[in-house]
Amino acid sequence: MKKVKIILIIIISVLALIVFLQNTEAVQTKLLFASVTMPRALLLILTFLMGFVAGLITTSIILRKPRKPKNA
Repeated sequence: MKKVKIILIIIISVLALIVFLQNTEAVQTKLLFASVTMPRALLLILTFLMGFVAGLITTSIILRKPRKPKNA
């Protein structure tokens, strides 16, 4: 099972790398009040990382153990 996980991680990483490398042209992105020009690959990476962090935060909130109340 451990080898299957490693193989899947490698395959997904290679596919993500291919997508990032194929999208190198510059795009203009509006962030609140600013307009930023950046490579599309960078925009994809930033979007992926923001989603990953949001998932981690959500998971940690859901799985948090309730605190024991203090007895006075």
